Amino acid sequence: MDANFFRAILFRATTIRATLIVMALAAMAGAAARGADEPRVAPGAHPMAKQHQAMLDAIRADTADTASWTGRRALAPRVLAAMAKVERHRFVPESDAPYAYINRPRPIGHGQTISQPFIVALMTELLDMEPTDKVLEVGTGSGYQAAVLAELAREVFTIELVEPLGRMAETRLKDLGYANVHVRIGDGFKGWPEEAPFDAIIVTAAPEQVPEILAEQLKPGGRLVIPLGRQWEPQTLLRCVKGENGKLVCENKLPVAFVPMVRGKSDDGSRHLRP
Repeated sequence: MDANFFRAILFRATTIRATLIVMALAAMAGAAARGADEPRVAPGAHPMAKQHQAMLDAIRADTADTASWTGRRALAPRVLAAMAKVERHRFVPESDAPYAYINRPRPIGHGQTISQPFIVALMTELLDMEPTDKVLEVGTGSGYQAAVLAELAREVFTIELVEPLGRMAETRLKDLGYANVHVRIGDGFKGWPEEAPFDAIIVTAAPEQVPEILAEQLKPGGRLVIPLGRQWEPQTLLRCVKGENGKLVCENKLPVAFVPMVRGKSDDGSRHLRP
């Protein structure tokens, strides 16, 4: 083999190496650009901003890991921006604030919990909200999910059965400036008929079947996101869309675990739909 052959081989290897380096740098630059565009918690935004950002990163990871179930590989930028803006430590008891940004549910008293941040983000994502939407939430809890919804919708109507929780949430949301959130103490199985129909309905506690009254209060084309199942038994998160014929078409999205949806003391027997 002559010198020209070896020079040709060396040139080819060098060219391939250079091409691979350029491709790697381009990929890194693209990833960096995408990362720069993604909603983030500004350093110093609040005393727990670092933990808040870690929570966002955990939500992104969980979203990717569950994509085969949910069909959502990534959350919409609007949803991530809302999760980045709403400060979760303001919605838990003061003693629990150091743990507010762990990607887990936390107790809020009265046997209730604030949902796992990933689940809050996913349920919000599955609603596919527009800025003009009118949304009903059943199960206000501490008000965290309502605050996230309020960042994305025109108006949020939220119902809480446990009066002390509902009153605290109402005060908290008002103090934080959420003038587009309306809180009612009452039975979520009955919905909010005088404000119906809604573009989207989200239920943050699990009934055994879809309440028919809630389906009736949904607009044609509206979306319902709801967990179904008994407590301590397998539950499933559903996303339902109401057809022009008034029927719900539902898809199973993810195995979940929620507190049970409880009827009010004066409940007169609510109707249910089988998904």
